[in-house]
Amino acid sequence: MKNIATALVKAQKAFGPALKSSTNPHFRSNYADLAACVEAVIDGLNGAGIALIQRTSEDMTGVTVETVFIHESGEMLECGKLHVPASKQDPQGYGSALTYARRYSLMAACGIAPEDDDGNAATKAPTVSAATVKALVADIAACANEDELKAAYFEAIKVAGNDQSAKTAIIKAKDAKKGEFQ
Repeated sequence: MKNIATALVKAQKAFGPALKSSTNPHFRSNYADLAACVEAVIDGLNGAGIALIQRTSEDMTGVTVETVFIHESGEMLECGKLHVPASKQDPQGYGSALTYARRYSLMAACGIAPEDDDGNAATKAPTVSAATVKALVADIAACANEDELKAAYFEAIKVAGNDQSAKTAIIKAKDAKKGEFQ
């Protein structure tokens, strides 16, 4: 366990926030979807020599998922099984349960949480000026490699705070720049 433990510490230092970039229209709330959770940790894990695997188990009432980390040394860390009942016994019910289980299993295994916005629920979130957003987007566009992009992106997200409009522009700029590197 020495190699994987050391690598997990290194990986966690590189984890970003799981951004609440998806909207649940039924509850009128934002949440960090599975893609946002994976994006928050995958570069840190892979950079530390760790592969992320999520095993699924057959279940008659829902879905069971286990997040597993495999280090390049061959060491493996199994993070425990999480069972989520399916709301309906049809493909959509099982698909929803699978996505939910994968997201929460990953967040628990990595020790991450969605960005915290509970403290701002009672007050109107401050907005970021258009000039600031433009400057943040320009910083992202000027990045020469993925490491610079990651640093610029996380800094921009911090500056954006709880301004969803600013975050949307920043995420769009990051995704466009990331596409250039691939």
